[in-house]
Amino acid sequence: MARKATKARKNKKASARTRTTTARVAPIPPGMRTVTPYLVIKGAAKAIEFYKKAFGAKEITRQGMPDGTLMHAMIKIGDSLVMMSDEFPGSDTKSPNSAGGTTFNLHVYTKDVDTLWNRAIAAGATASMPLENQFWGERYGKLQDPFGHIWSVATVVKMSEAEKEAKRQAAFAMFEKGEHPGFEESN
Repeated sequence: MARKATKARKNKKASARTRTTTARVAPIPPGMRTVTPYLVIKGAAKAIEFYKKAFGAKEITRQGMPDGTLMHAMIKIGDSLVMMSDEFPGSDTKSPNSAGGTTFNLHVYTKDVDTLWNRAIAAGATASMPLENQFWGERYGKLQDPFGHIWSVATVVKMSEAEKEAKRQAAFAMFEKGEHPGFEESN
């Protein structure tokens, strides 16, 4: 009976230590948010260098493979983290270049959207929607990076209600014709 009681006390102490240890571990790492974009890229190391030039990204971590590909990396743009890796054969995810396009875009708010836009273009991005004041009250444009990902960039701007309404009407007229504001027919 004494052995059972001693064993029960030891198990209880071990269980308490486990609870205490796991209670101290945060389920979400410091600095991370609930949802974090994770990009799959052909040429992730080159993409990091592009994101540094285009968006002022800071490299947080890099875990390389012996062949130079990246198993995992993380950058910070402004106050936001973006994870990425190279595309790996047999994986269930593909880079936009392999998949023939992307189904999402990353959105960046910035204080000086014109400077960010020009820096991204100079680094090798291409405009997919021109940077213009939009009817919802933002200066907004879209870029495609050399790795196939789409980035929208914006800043809130002061616009008169008359200017917003005129832009809204023009945009909706295009939508009714099956066109998209900011895009040429060839796009």
